[in-house]
Amino acid sequence: MKRTVYLVEDAPLVRERLVELLQGVPDTSVVGVSDRAGDAIREILAARPDVVIVDLHLAEGSGFDVLRAVHQAAPEIAVYVLTSFAAEPTRRVAQRLGASGFFDKATEFERVCEAVAARTPQGM
Repeated sequence: MKRTVYLVEDAPLVRERLVELLQGVPDTSVVGVSDRAGDAIREILAARPDVVIVDLHLAEGSGFDVLRAVHQAAPEIAVYVLTSFAAEPTRRVAQRLGASGFFDKATEFERVCEAVAARTPQGM
């Protein structure tokens, strides 16, 4: 069974790099991408991926909006925050809102893929 991932990232180069890295994770498929919170929330709740990777700063809305909505409506979905704004207060807010993990783009970019690889697909 494939593990499914949805990306919420507004920077095209970062999005492309993440898709490339995730294609190297065995039994993993990227099922959607968005750069806007509202679109992402609707699509995530419709698709019910195993994992969501979300940046905090988006073209429209916030990654916190996505994290809050997904965690409330579908707490079984793992949501990993991958951001350039990794100060401790931001980490605490993400954790309080239900983040499964928090990664700094500058120093932990590839670790998010390790977290995805460790996540068991739903239904297994």
